[in-house]
Amino acid sequence: MGTNGMAHSNGRHQFTSESVSMGHPDKISDQISDTVLDVLLQKDPDARVACETLVTTGLVVIAGEVTVHNREAELALNNIESEVRRTIKEIGYTDPACRFDHESCAVVRTLHSQSPDISQGVTADRKRKKAQGAGDQGIMFGFACRETKALMPLPIHLSHRLVEQLADVRRNGVLPWLRPDSKSQVTIEYEGQTPIRLVAIVISTQHEDRASLLDRQGNVNTKFKKAIINKVIKPAVNAECPHLWNNRIRFHINPTGRFVVGGPHGDTGLTGRKIIVDTYGGRGAHGGGAFSGKDPSKVDRSASYMARHIAKNIVAAGLADICELQLAYAIGVAEPVSVLVNTEGTARIDERRIERMIRDQFDLKPAGIIDYLRLKRPIYRETAAHGHFGRTGPGFTWEKTNAVAALRKAAAGRS
Repeated sequence: MGTNGMAHSNGRHQFTSESVSMGHPDKISDQISDTVLDVLLQKDPDARVACETLVTTGLVVIAGEVTVHNREAELALNNIESEVRRTIKEIGYTDPACRFDHESCAVVRTLHSQSPDISQGVTADRKRKKAQGAGDQGIMFGFACRETKALMPLPIHLSHRLVEQLADVRRNGVLPWLRPDSKSQVTIEYEGQTPIRLVAIVISTQHEDRASLLDRQGNVNTKFKKAIINKVIKPAVNAECPHLWNNRIRFHINPTGRFVVGGPHGDTGLTGRKIIVDTYGGRGAHGGGAFSGKDPSKVDRSASYMARHIAKNIVAAGLADICELQLAYAIGVAEPVSVLVNTEGTARIDERRIERMIRDQFDLKPAGIIDYLRLKRPIYRETAAHGHFGRTGPGFTWEKTNAVAALRKAAAGRS
């Protein structure tokens, strides 16, 4: 069963979404899992990977199923520890005082081959003209709306930009006392479907135990809070929605008082535990499947990317102001068993017609999706922090709006 998104009401209401930083324990796990995937895809584009990671004090455990098809990929897998340590270093865990760092942590690897029962269902058989089937059953959702230039819901999009800005000011030395673990949360007030006010912003960020940052009770002081507002929050808001800045915004900066103990020493991290952060912040529905550590034969990942691409192009084409697309697959079967569009009453043509257009305009078989979005490349580590959607860059092919003209032509009845 999927996780239901929460549709906007017609009246005035508030909606909140959160994000977590690249240094959050669960996101460390996601990035390590996608590091393993990228390393193997670089050597073997047809690698089958389902990699899970656990991180805790001084320890990384990598488990799952992997099938590779050449000696270079086998060697890369055997030497994966160095790539894992490099990822941890790039995230920012270099200080032994954090009780988790790239040099001293243990890396335990326990991987085995993928089930042949699954393999036979997802491998194309050209002799029998059998298309590659889906790597699992499941439902996947894509979502887009007009709240931001990226056609993402504003609360999750701004939440991502806040933790991204925290990482930037930490890495470039503007706020050198920050540590990698952090969270953000944004509350937006709406009138119907339109964001009208920025209500509240929560930032909880790990920091060094410096006397200059703390008050007499040992909690973060006014200097700390002003630095976060001026160097993190204001730049992020001004870049995304400057018209919503107002003097009534409630700021909660490290509301527990202090955040020195963090990262995997503070909380155990697991791959796939931030699926709402990874997608639409609760605004759109979610089918329940995580992304990181999975090669694109797994429709949990590839079909979710395709659904986002289609939903974004439908909104960009002006066919609707909001679009949620559900795709459903059966394991080993190439064509989706269902396609459903929900525009929350904003469609300019009939939703059933949009569904037919989707089937006509897009190849929804796993192999077709993989080819169309160019998913057999080592592009996944970058997706594993700061959100999979609403991003730019050559790896984020699902964010392109290259199907707008074809959709408009089809909607006009000239296809």
